[in-house]
Amino acid sequence: MNTIKARLIYPRWNKLPGQTTFTLPPHGAVVFAATLPEYVDVKFTDENVEEIDFDEDVEIVYISMMLSTQVKRGWAIADRFRARGVTVMFGGISTMLHAEETIPHADSVFLGEAEGRQEAILDDWRNGKLKKVYNYMGKMPDIATVGPARRDLYKRELYNHKGVQMVDLFHASRGCRFSCYPCAVSYLGGRCFRPRPIDKTIADLESIDNNRLFIVDNSLAQDKQWELDLFREMIPLKKKWISHTIEDDPQVLDLAAQAGAWYVYQAVYDTSDYIKERVKRYHDHGIGVEGTILLGLDNQTEDDIKRLIDFLLNIDLDLAEFTVLAPFPHTKAYDDLMRQGRIFDHDWDHYNAGQVVYHPKHMSAERLQELYNYAWESFYHDETQEEKMFKLFTQVMLREMEDGTYRPRDRKLANKSFGRDVDRSKRNVNELKNNPLQTN
Repeated sequence: MNTIKARLIYPRWNKLPGQTTFTLPPHGAVVFAATLPEYVDVKFTDENVEEIDFDEDVEIVYISMMLSTQVKRGWAIADRFRARGVTVMFGGISTMLHAEETIPHADSVFLGEAEGRQEAILDDWRNGKLKKVYNYMGKMPDIATVGPARRDLYKRELYNHKGVQMVDLFHASRGCRFSCYPCAVSYLGGRCFRPRPIDKTIADLESIDNNRLFIVDNSLAQDKQWELDLFREMIPLKKKWISHTIEDDPQVLDLAAQAGAWYVYQAVYDTSDYIKERVKRYHDHGIGVEGTILLGLDNQTEDDIKRLIDFLLNIDLDLAEFTVLAPFPHTKAYDDLMRQGRIFDHDWDHYNAGQVVYHPKHMSAERLQELYNYAWESFYHDETQEEKMFKLFTQVMLREMEDGTYRPRDRKLANKSFGRDVDRSKRNVNELKNNPLQTN
């Protein structure tokens, strides 16, 4: 079989004002790369940390898009390569959410999960029969066929700040049995929770040369026995990890802590004692908590939002992340707001969960934007985000020192930040030592 020269591109996207400038290695792109046959010589460009060579001699360009804020840039990239006669294929979460708009910019659009499908598509391409759309939505591959991501494609030095390596991303399952109002996961991955086999999951984790991870599964709290088995098998690996919600159960929390749970993202949706006690139970097991707070739902008045912000200051959260409702396509939120004529901004660059693009029910869009800014300012008024992050980072370093897994920073990269030279004459207020999403 003749070798096919391919380039896999992850388009750049603009972060919100105030967000840290640190860039994590993309996960979906290298998971896709693992599904390509061996005769595809694929190289990877993450435009957030390096430039694209638009003159490169390649036969196929794959564009992987995760965020709605990437789609317009992805389309522009595709147009330039196609003008040269290069075949461009799209895939990824945002390709599925914005498929109709993406098709005019593509030679082919892939919808669904990629395992077991790419060889047939490449046969079509070789034979001049490439289809405009390959739609596998709802036709899930056997989860056991999901293999290790192609992390060898990363240029590791580009995900490093002053010698400190970023966390690696990892997934242990797909699908979600929940169907939350603002979320598109049930559309993308189905309403059925599909955990990877424990033995393959552990082997994959063990192969990652990084002691700090972000387990990006939508929720680990979907199958208690699977959680218990997973955490039990993770203990000998001595990894330290971040995840979304885990089961609120003493046995699960105990095993999660032993397995290296660093901190979790926990939705805070009301001011109940249950939320306060749940945060306390995480802390009782030595697990940090970053509250995720969604503003702008129809059941929230201005007073409700202010009470929620005040509540956050009294429940001992380690960090908080505020977002405004973003009505992404193929969500119940999008359908409702479109039907009611309340979406006024259709520029996908603005669908970043920090910019109001619709008319809220109980206040003006301008007032919700003000409350979003007020939430960030209020929560971090007495102690900055950097100071709170530093506390979490100190905790994980101490745990690593105790179990012998601590790694000192790479001094050879001390004057580099994500591949760029560090200007030592300027002080970066977001110094990485204060950012927990990193590894030494």
